[in-house]
Amino acid sequence: MNNLPDINQEWTLFLDRDGVINAEKKEDYVLSWQEFHFLPGVKESLALLNPLFKRIVVVTNQKCIGKGLLTVDGLHTIHTNMLREIQERGGRIDKIYFCPDLSDDSPNRKPAPGMAFQAKEDFSDIDFSKSIMIGNKLSDMAFGKNTGMYTIFVATTNPEIPFPHPLVDARFDDLYHATKALTKA
Repeated sequence: MNNLPDINQEWTLFLDRDGVINAEKKEDYVLSWQEFHFLPGVKESLALLNPLFKRIVVVTNQKCIGKGLLTVDGLHTIHTNMLREIQERGGRIDKIYFCPDLSDDSPNRKPAPGMAFQAKEDFSDIDFSKSIMIGNKLSDMAFGKNTGMYTIFVATTNPEIPFPHPLVDARFDDLYHATKALTKA
């Protein structure tokens, strides 16, 4: 059973990107806007989540930059187009944080909480105990738990992850179904 917290305008939503907002390429990277495809219901979901949260931020590991497969400018092009389409549908993302580091023990690479601390530095009103992390990997869930967030796992790419799970507070098929539950629609 998913016991969701009572959220209000003091809350922050942290979202992973690949596998939550857009289709994840199995064992590969989204390297251009042409390869970026929104998952079903995501733009509608972000419009519904917009008035619910004070802040909505994306935290995404982007090892492809560290590997030289994508430039920071190329990533910005993808994100600029993504944000435009989200805003056109009434949604918003306040800021996108990404970690290009190759090292799995980087302080900014999920599950390490570095990107959460970057967000807190930019938005001092973020309270991690009033934050939700939505992701499709256990590293996303550990990222949330490492800062005291409520975690929601979406089973878009890793449906084999068991639930209940110590890192997962709630589980849904995708962002759309999580949004329906959060908005009580």
